[in-house]
Amino acid sequence: MLQPKYIHYEDEMTDLDPFEMKILRELQRDANQTTAEIAERVGLSVSPCWRRIDRLEREGFVKKRVAIVDRRKVGLNAHVFAQVKLNAHGRANLDEFSATIQGFPEVLDAYVLMGTTDFMLRIVAKDIDAYERFFFDQLSKLPGVQEINSTVALSEIKSTTELPLGAD
Repeated sequence: MLQPKYIHYEDEMTDLDPFEMKILRELQRDANQTTAEIAERVGLSVSPCWRRIDRLEREGFVKKRVAIVDRRKVGLNAHVFAQVKLNAHGRANLDEFSATIQGFPEVLDAYVLMGTTDFMLRIVAKDIDAYERFFFDQLSKLPGVQEINSTVALSEIKSTTELPLGAD
């Protein structure tokens, strides 16, 4: 009998059996696969595979299925990482800053940090001129912003959405 593996997720111990781990790896690799294709790859019949996929989605292990678009092919050639430091007053309004940047489509990822900066943002724009406009017209004008250090990515060495879920 297969023993479940345990994953610590949001302060809860959640049991995922080896089939569910394989299903998650397959969905990360290509969520466009049919249930039958996934079932074949993980060694299940279609019905039990479908039930496991349904459970993984209902319980939030699979947040959503998306298409990963090549940003350069759609004209978003500038890829910038911005470290944002808020002033003392701004730190009291972390929630307000967080809510505001969520409304900026240019900001793909945003993280609250410990250390000398408060936020790390991953931003895309048409080009450096477009980023400069975004920087001066929107980002730098947010209340509480003390300092922004921008770093332009020259090339992409690795980009993945696949979590390291372990070996089979």
